[in-house]
Amino acid sequence: MKRFLLIALLSSSLSIHASVDAKATDKVITESLLKKFSKKSDKKDLVALKKEVLSHSGKSVPALIQVMKSGQYPEKNRWVATFMLGKVMGKKSAPFISKFLKHPSWVMRMASLKTLLALKGSEYKRDFSEALKDKSFIVRSQALDNISKLNLTSEAPFVWQMLYDKRNYYSPKGNNKKTANLKRTNLIKKAILTVGELKFQKAKAPLLSMIQKDKYKDIFNEMNTSLEKITGKKSPKGDKQVKTIFWKKIAIANKTI
Repeated sequence: MKRFLLIALLSSSLSIHASVDAKATDKVITESLLKKFSKKSDKKDLVALKKEVLSHSGKSVPALIQVMKSGQYPEKNRWVATFMLGKVMGKKSAPFISKFLKHPSWVMRMASLKTLLALKGSEYKRDFSEALKDKSFIVRSQALDNISKLNLTSEAPFVWQMLYDKRNYYSPKGNNKKTANLKRTNLIKKAILTVGELKFQKAKAPLLSMIQKDKYKDIFNEMNTSLEKITGKKSPKGDKQVKTIFWKKIAIANKTI
């Protein structure tokens, strides 16, 4: 009996020491990573840091979360921490990362979008659509990439609405009127191509009308490509005039059906 109790006590003591040692090791890992994340890093440093994070696997999570949440770390490093959290935890990290879609820093909003795309987080599709109205041009563009690359067809109406958002246009230098002669940014071209990728049928009639008008000549190629994907019809080889005539015939045929 005494021998049994002695073995039990020794086993318990070893277990406690192992637990204490594990916590001490975890703390050392966290402190080491935080120290490295706090420094401004070049490309070589970041590659090494990523490798170290992966080598620690789940033990790196506390440090990654702290870096993401704190503004005291360089933005580039916070970006890396966001992406690495997704790498280490996989889909389990998505709920936490999605919270940063509303972060004050556009860098963190962008990082969360890119990471959720890598995680194939289609369940956050409505959040991506909300990001199409983000105040940052770059964030809006990334949100569009997420919707396009994940083929989120349900979000096509929100992509189409981008054509009516004045923030996706710019005023040429010397133009004093705020709303007159606004020019389309490349984001408009990207949005038109995306509605084609998503085969958004409700865009067909407006695009068939727009492609006939000279004021949309700067986005002619994008409209042509989008219409081909939406209708399943290939426009003939040739110049704009040849293609315009083709789409005019399609428009007339649609009206008579």
